[in-house]
Amino acid sequence: MKLLRTIRFDQSDEHVFEASAGPDEWAVSGAFAFAELAPEEVTGKVKQAFANGFLSLESFGRATFATVAEVEPDEHDRLADALATHFCDCYGAPDMDAALPAAREEIAFAADLVAEAPINTVFTVRRSHDNTGAIREEFRTVTPPSKPLHTRIWDVVDGD
Repeated sequence: MKLLRTIRFDQSDEHVFEASAGPDEWAVSGAFAFAELAPEEVTGKVKQAFANGFLSLESFGRATFATVAEVEPDEHDRLADALATHFCDCYGAPDMDAALPAAREEIAFAADLVAEAPINTVFTVRRSHDNTGAIREEFRTVTPPSKPLHTRIWDVVDGD
């Protein structure tokens, strides 16, 4: 099974999110975190997380980019338990029995999203509120440039 892992190209996530995910943490969309917020409440660093942050299932920080990776079945179960615990601790789920199906559904959504993508494909997310206030998500893949971005201006050669 495939799932998303956070990836960092630089340290910018540490500056734009209230809590940033570390590199190489399992991740899901995490849009549920904004479900109870009215559009006018989405400001500052929360707005940045809302607009384009994946949610780590380990630190529960946010990441701008996530990449496709294979997840082992036992790891999948551990991640569902961790997310269910997070639902209980932070979102008012009454107990693990109530939280676990929702956690599994969130992870299944991410797995379905990346099921056909090759390993190491980089994803981004863009969220917005529509005119009714509902959250809309758009996922994109990042395609590396096909040719060099810069011209070589020197070569290193062995000395005589």
